[in-house]
This record gives sequence, C-alpha cells and structure tokens, in this order.
Amino acid sequence: MFEYEVIQNLNELELSLYEYIMKNSEKVMYMKIRDLANEAHVSTTTILRFCKKVNCVGFSEFKLKFKMYMEGNCNKKVNEDVSVILDNFERMADPGFDGKVNELCELINNAENLIFIGGGLSGIVAKYGARYMASIGKFAVYIDDLLFPVNCEYYKNNLVIVLSVSGETPEIINAINIFKKQKCRIASITNSANSTIARMSNFNISYYIPEEKVGLMDVTSHLPPIYIIETVGKRLYNNCIVKQKYKVINNIDE
Repeated sequence: MFEYEVIQNLNELELSLYEYIMKNSEKVMYMKIRDLANEAHVSTTTILRFCKKVNCVGFSEFKLKFKMYMEGNCNKKVNEDVSVILDNFERMADPGFDGKVNELCELINNAENLIFIGGGLSGIVAKYGARYMASIGKFAVYIDDLLFPVNCEYYKNNLVIVLSVSGETPEIINAINIFKKQKCRIASITNSANSTIARMSNFNISYYIPEEKVGLMDVTSHLPPIYIIETVGKRLYNNCIVKQKYKVINNIDE
C-alpha cells in the first residue's frame, strides 16, 4: 500500500499525514475524515488528495484498505508442513538431478575461482556456499551487497553462482549482465527454471518449492539450495580423492 514510489510522491503536508496515520494506526481506521483532519492538522482536501495518491477513491476506501494492510501480516500463517521439504528432497533423488550436480561440479572444476551472489536470505546462503566450497579447497568469495561494484578485471573468466528464490531480482540481473561482460560463466540455483535469472544463466538448477511471504518479507525455505550446495561440495571433494588415489596407483605402477 505504501510502496516506495507512493511515499516518494508525497509532499511535505501529505508526508506529515502519513506519519500521523502510521503512529496512530489503531484509531485512524475508525475515524471520520474531519476528526483525522483536526488531529493531523491538515485539511480534508489534503486527506482526499493523499487517498488518491495511495490508489483509493475516497477516505472510506482508504480506511478499508488500510485496515486490511495493517491486519494482513497478523492473520496470515506460514506453512509448517515438513512434507513439502521432504517431497522436494525426494525429487532431488532422481537421475536428472544427479546429472545436474555432475554438470555443476564440472563447471566448478573448470573455473579458476568461484563468486557466490545473492540478496536477503539468499545472500546468507551465498556466504555459506562460499565458505563451504572454500572448506573443500576451492577458492570462493561471496557478494551479498547487491550494490557492490562488480565491474573489475579480477572477475574475468570466473564462475558466478547466483542464488535467488524468485529469480527476478533487478539488482542481481544487472550484476549478471556485468559479469557476462567480464566473460564469466553464470550458474544459478533458483526456485523456477522459467525465471529471468535462470534463463540468463549458462547453467541452472531449480528446486521448485512453494514461496512463503509475510508482508513484504520472503520466508521461503532455503533448505533446498543449501542441500544442493552441500551435495555439490561433497561430490567435488570425493572426486578429488578418487583422482589423487588414481595418480598414486599410476605412480606405483611406473
């Protein structure tokens, strides 16, 4: 209701009205327009103009939408059913997923360095991914600040692993474009293969899990991307051990 664009277009008087409404939200939704005008020290004309700017025809519609806006977060419950996660893990047990893991392992093996990138909770997973890969011997860094400058020669020819639930974050899409200019390959882990980020990537693994939001906050489970990262990391490590043993055997035979 009060998106950035809406707040940006309010003048000083309307902004003071907005501040009053938010501070007195419990009683505003039950007030008459003249009472609000007196309490907020503005005219009824200012209130009606404010209502129009927040996409309401009049004050009555504003009160109704405002009540729904304030009560929306309290009424919605998030899904606690673990069967959704278990079903997701079962789907990851099929040969198709195993092949995807092998492909990502190959991309990582061929890359000099890894760059994990994500925003919000995905940014935390990106940090975890970089730390996990570093623990198995692969140099990796992470970027969780989506405004971080990435136009740098250092990034050339590296593998960028993008984490995003929606796959539509504008800042990440812009970063991908810059990484592509640096001749980086893009691997993404998203919730849908049809998202913009997935389709922009050279490689994508999708996990498909119901999105959960509380207001504007995304609380979708991040267990699937963490599971993918750990599976890839463990396979990379095991493959490395197999190669080392192969080299030792060959040396002995010689």
